[in-house]
Amino acid sequence: MDRTRFARNAIEPRQGAQAIRRALAVLRILAAGREAGVPLAEVVQATGLTRPTVHRIVHVLIEEGIVERHERTGRYAIGNQVPELALARPRPTRLLIAANPSLQRASAEIGDTLFLTVRTGNDTLCIDRRIGIYPIQVLSIEVGARRPLGVSSAGVAILAAMPAPEARKIVAANEKRFEAYNTDVATVIGEVTAARRLGYGLREIGLVQGTKSISTWIKTPDGRPAAAITVSAVRTRLGPRREQEIAEILLREAKIIEQAIGG
Repeated sequence: MDRTRFARNAIEPRQGAQAIRRALAVLRILAAGREAGVPLAEVVQATGLTRPTVHRIVHVLIEEGIVERHERTGRYAIGNQVPELALARPRPTRLLIAANPSLQRASAEIGDTLFLTVRTGNDTLCIDRRIGIYPIQVLSIEVGARRPLGVSSAGVAILAAMPAPEARKIVAANEKRFEAYNTDVATVIGEVTAARRLGYGLREIGLVQGTKSISTWIKTPDGRPAAAITVSAVRTRLGPRREQEIAEILLREAKIIEQAIGG
């Protein structure tokens, strides 16, 4: 066999896989920008790819209808074809189905806003939100909002449930993206270490000033952390005694959800 041709055939699949991974990395950053979109410079910074590479990727994705460019702002955003493709799988995920009774029960018991967040790659994605009956609700994240793992208390909780080397690798990969959220690697690692010690994630200062968040992780049957339940409230609602009460409720419901998805 021609050794040159064999070597070329071996390299080409790896190059193809690299191109796909780069395109997916770009899409994840654009997804975080939601409707407003993301400037090209921010995509370059977040992905670590060169500007020509990012420019080439987004223009191919524009041609395919996966990405669109806002004429007025020049920002790039997820295109219309993405939600159309998502229609191929309209059923709720097993996690959403399993979590629904727990979210209803915890929301009624606690009274503050609850969030269900999943891990997707190096990000978190909010997939459900329940508004409580207390007059002041913290609506810091909308359903569909995406954040780098480690930015929110949900992300900290998910990282805390991972083996330490894996968590450190993800935090290092997200380092450039942390700047936009006024945090850094040392702060996130410290919060992850504290969450492991407590048994749940605690954010003394939430994504909204004057708020506080508590999160517990949810693991899949194989022991992998896949999601988190979070309560966010104004700080005056989460003193030490109530913090412990809410943590116990979330830990209870997380265990129920784990049993449901493992059954």
